[in-house]
Amino acid sequence: MPSKKALIRRPGPRLAEGLVTHLARTPVDTRRAAEQWEAYAAALDRHGWEIFEVERADACPDAVFVEDAVVVFRNVALIARPGADSRRDETPGVEEAVARLGCSVNWVWEPGTLDGGDVLKVGDTLYVGRGGRTNADGVRQLRAVFEPLGARIVPVPVAGVLHLKSAVTALPDGTVIGYEPLVDSASLFPRFLPVPEAAGAHVVLLGGPKLLVAASAPQSAELFADLGFDPVPVDISEFEKLEGCVTCLSVRLRELYV
Repeated sequence: MPSKKALIRRPGPRLAEGLVTHLARTPVDTRRAAEQWEAYAAALDRHGWEIFEVERADACPDAVFVEDAVVVFRNVALIARPGADSRRDETPGVEEAVARLGCSVNWVWEPGTLDGGDVLKVGDTLYVGRGGRTNADGVRQLRAVFEPLGARIVPVPVAGVLHLKSAVTALPDGTVIGYEPLVDSASLFPRFLPVPEAAGAHVVLLGGPKLLVAASAPQSAELFADLGFDPVPVDISEFEKLEGCVTCLSVRLRELYV
């Protein structure tokens, strides 16, 4: 039967040095961040996700944002080649973890760059952000790996945010949600629903009607509840200071068979 597995990685001691691109740098409380990370992991566990902790990468400030290191479609993993040089040492531990879970492993090679946070999966469609972290060759290599498996690849321009999934994610019915001032090409999505807060653009599908959402987006959570979903808020304020959101703190694997 299909199982729900989640890869997570603990924040390291250099978290406060993490990259910021579109936000002004503000101090990060690393102790509070560690507590928030534990609560995030506990929320996944409570909702039926089997947790796998990726080997720490304490020399890499951004390593907690584990989603950026890999893209998984069906049972095939594509190890990213991050667009930021400082993040490239984050991938070996993630590669080991997905291989241990039985994924077939592929890699993005130079000159391609690809961050996992630039890939939004909606059914068999993979929307891929083209912007500061993912380049044209990275999209080409992702296409070469996943199109033979039945994926449809749709490039999406990204300018005002770090990654595509900084601007949009999707509800269980496939509706793409986003905060309109940060979305460059809403017309590329067959169904698009604007949300009232930037943090409300990010949801993790926990299963059934349950959606993991940031506590900083109460109006969006109310909107989701009105639509019949069940929001599960988590406080990730320290990670939001580093342009993090609920999606990038884990890699969710729904299609592995055990």
